Amino acid sequence: RRKGSSKREPRSLLEKLRWVTLGYHYNWDTKKYSANHHTPFPSDLAFLSEQVAAACGFRGFQAQAGILNYYHFDSSLGIHVDESELDHSRPLLSFSFGQSSIFLLGGLKREEAPTAMFMHSGDIMVMSGFSRLLHHAVPRVLPNPEGTALPSCLDQALSSDLPVGSVIEHSSDEDWQVCAKYLQSSRINMTIRQVLAEGQKFPEESGTNGKGQAPSEDSHHQENSRAKRRKPNTD
Repeated sequence: RRKGSSKREPRSLLEKLRWVTLGYHYNWDTKKYSANHHTPFPSDLAFLSEQVAAACGFRGFQAQAGILNYYHFDSSLGIHVDESELDHSRPLLSFSFGQSSIFLLGGLKREEAPTAMFMHSGDIMVMSGFSRLLHHAVPRVLPNPEGTALPSCLDQALSSDLPVGSVIEHSSDEDWQVCAKYLQSSRINMTIRQVLAEGQKFPEESGTNGKGQAPSEDSHHQENSRAKRRKPNTD
């Protein structure tokens, strides 16, 4: 444990992992996306996101950027607004796996009192319309309410005959044991965004300012700390 702290030092690189960006890679320093910082978006996650968006009435949604946040029981996410995307008419999709969390959904102004709700493994949140630019935060991660190491939705055997084109695929027992052990004390949240409207391009300055954040290990977030923006795992 850290001297003078109740927090335990990570014992592996996996435990140190805090965030991963996909597609248009979010720049934590400038709070922007850019055309020249991009890799192909994973096709399976894009397909899943497009199907969920279509079911909610957002046909033609394009999964162009993603931020995967990795939480532990001592992690938190400070209050912020996801506004760096150039097209706010498209929804923000949030997928949660593993342990549970408390999610605070606030208002258009930072000082507005938030509504608290639980986010459990398998939950999907869609922020669209008025809620697309609301402040939100994750102040605490909690054990899943079933009281088991893994939620039952992650502890079920997969069908032996998955449909063609399924976003689910079988993994080796060795790989799944690594994942299962990790999720026993962790939460993974994936937020998927459409950055550009159909036919839209990045301006010369590569975007607009935003306040997207990576999860921190402390309950307090200092938005203006450049060092902490560069190293979200020590936020």
